[in-house]
Amino acid sequence: MELNDVKWNEQARDKILLDADRALQEAVREAASSLSGKDKDEVYKFLFEKLKDQFVDFQPGPDLTKYAEAVAGGELAADEARAEG
Repeated sequence: MELNDVKWNEQARDKILLDADRALQEAVREAASSLSGKDKDEVYKFLFEKLKDQFVDFQPGPDLTKYAEAVAGGELAADEARAEG
């Protein structure tokens, strides 16, 4: 067996990804509820701070910018964010 053969099985991979998506959704929901009217840089900073300690070797990509812009632009209303929670 090679070290490259050591991997999580598909069920575990799916669970890890689901948990990561939920963490992102919760951070975006909280940002939409508490940072309404703030600029995208402030929202981005909030999302980054909220998520960075939840993941090993966290490296935010374009997703974080996309969701910060959506919150800042009012695309995810605070009422909608609360309703989904």
